[in-house]
Amino acid sequence: MVILITTLVIAVIGVIVGYGLVYTGKKFHVEVDEREAAVREKLPGNNCGGCGFAGCDALAAAIVSGKAQVNACPVGGAAVAEEIGKIMGVSAGAVERKVAFVRCKGSCEVTHNQGNYVGVRDCRSAALAGIPVTDCDYGCLGLGTCQQVCPEKAISVVDGVAAVNPRKCVGCGLCVKACPRGLIELVPESQKVLVQCRNRDRGPAVKKVCSAGCIGCSLCVKQCEVGAMEFDGSLAHVDPEKCVQCGKCAAKCPVKVITGADLAQKETA
Repeated sequence: MVILITTLVIAVIGVIVGYGLVYTGKKFHVEVDEREAAVREKLPGNNCGGCGFAGCDALAAAIVSGKAQVNACPVGGAAVAEEIGKIMGVSAGAVERKVAFVRCKGSCEVTHNQGNYVGVRDCRSAALAGIPVTDCDYGCLGLGTCQQVCPEKAISVVDGVAAVNPRKCVGCGLCVKACPRGLIELVPESQKVLVQCRNRDRGPAVKKVCSAGCIGCSLCVKQCEVGAMEFDGSLAHVDPEKCVQCGKCAAKCPVKVITGADLAQKETA
């Protein structure tokens, strides 16, 4: 009799719990837009966060809800944007692929190490420890943290400075987040005129630590006819939205810290 009563009690409890789960499921059910799954399927799945969202799932939800554009994925580029645009019924628009660019030219030939670094081979650890790896307090530490986080093996450390292979780079932005000195930025793939320096000190101080750093002479600003060359303090920076890539600023730069000088030579040829 005891076994029978126990079995009945368990059965009744099971029925009550079952009905409770069904009721709760219906009450708190959230409708999921079928387009969200379709958009997620088109995304590359890197979950890199380069789009500004927590991952591909979050980006898919944002696109469907209208919080992100269909071309928000930097890794997928124009091809993925077009596919997502078809799902959402909108035009993807012109999307140019972006690649990482290292704003430092401080190789071993133009600056010097302050000693043999023997700590953890990680730029962030060295920066947190305050260890002066090189003379320049703004330059590349050369310990390869950006290289380690790059999923496409597009970054290598050459002569003490990180270098990006634009053909391999997918613009995920992981290296941008990993660099403790903020030396890496994403730029349009077609942008050839860029400043390879982040040193914000004035000219004399820059020359003491690096012979290839921006000295803030403003010759590049004077050469630019479209207002694309700007100064952030004493440091030059190119606005890709305005730049017409004539290369005149690069050709005039006395320390050759601006890329794209060959463009000016082609224009005058």
